[in-house]
Amino acid sequence: MKNHWKKVGLVVVAILVGIQFVPVDRTNPPVEADLEAPAELTEVLRTACYDCHSNETRWRWYSYVAPVSWLVAHDVDEARSELCFSDWDLMEERERDEMREEIWEEVEEGEMPLLIYRLVHPSARLSPEQRSVLREWTRSAEQGG
Repeated sequence: MKNHWKKVGLVVVAILVGIQFVPVDRTNPPVEADLEAPAELTEVLRTACYDCHSNETRWRWYSYVAPVSWLVAHDVDEARSELCFSDWDLMEERERDEMREEIWEEVEEGEMPLLIYRLVHPSARLSPEQRSVLREWTRSAEQGG
């Protein structure tokens, strides 16, 4: 029985080593038309949003370890397809206004930043002051500005 568990352990280790060779795309495409905003807002967005919602992702050590690397790459790809600040100024004004409203809804409902991201990156937990900065920016969409 002891020998059986040893074999199982070796198989598990072999699988964990083998999956490290599955390629994962961790590229950062060029920044086309980044959001230009006041420094206070930019700081909030870079702290809590840019790792997933821009082409300036900081690929941390765990994004190189499978199977976590697969999840991180998938989440970044999905996030960029929903909203990419690196292409912000390529959007039409109406689209940007709608996106700002959506950003605030997601933050207000606690959907963004994702819980898993906040757990791993405590600095991404938005303080009341940071939420206020974000809210003021999103309100400008409601007011047509």
